[in-house]
Amino acid sequence: MSRIVILSAPSGTGKSSVIGRIIEDPNLKLTFSVSATNRPPRGEEKDGVEYYFLSDQQFQDYIEQGRFIEYVEVYPGRYYGTLKSELERIGGLGRNLILDIDVEGALEVKKKYGQDVLAIFLLPPSIDELRRRLEGRGTDTPKVIADRLARAEYEISLAEQFDTQLVNDDLTRCSEAVREAITQFLSC
Repeated sequence: MSRIVILSAPSGTGKSSVIGRIIEDPNLKLTFSVSATNRPPRGEEKDGVEYYFLSDQQFQDYIEQGRFIEYVEVYPGRYYGTLKSELERIGGLGRNLILDIDVEGALEVKKKYGQDVLAIFLLPPSIDELRRRLEGRGTDTPKVIADRLARAEYEISLAEQFDTQLVNDDLTRCSEAVREAITQFLSC
């Protein structure tokens, strides 16, 4: 079976940036697992690239059919999940999966797959810095930012349940620390 690496963090902490820096390392044999969601695409997002975009009904049907490894209702009516077909697709390539998923989903995957999972939690330097990052994106309303910050406090409260916690206060340094943790995990 392929090994699974999970990066979880509050929105705006830099998961995507860190993943972008480490996924190219051929020694890690990582392939990004595309998550499914029932939210509509933003901007130039494409189905099957950033997410598998499902309708509300499709997402509910997939839940009932047992097609998810994990799924979470992150915000009321807004679901995200990892499809079993992604695990099969990437494993069939002889690659390891890297997941960018919610903390609850991460802990569920860790519980299901145990020693085959490395769960890394990225922390922001501070809640104030996280607020600055979210506001700097210019993509969310003040209400959405407030909701994300409230969710961040909850997510941070679960960080100790992860194998590793790293503060993303410097993208290069954090990316190297993540690469080191993954290298050690894959060599066991």
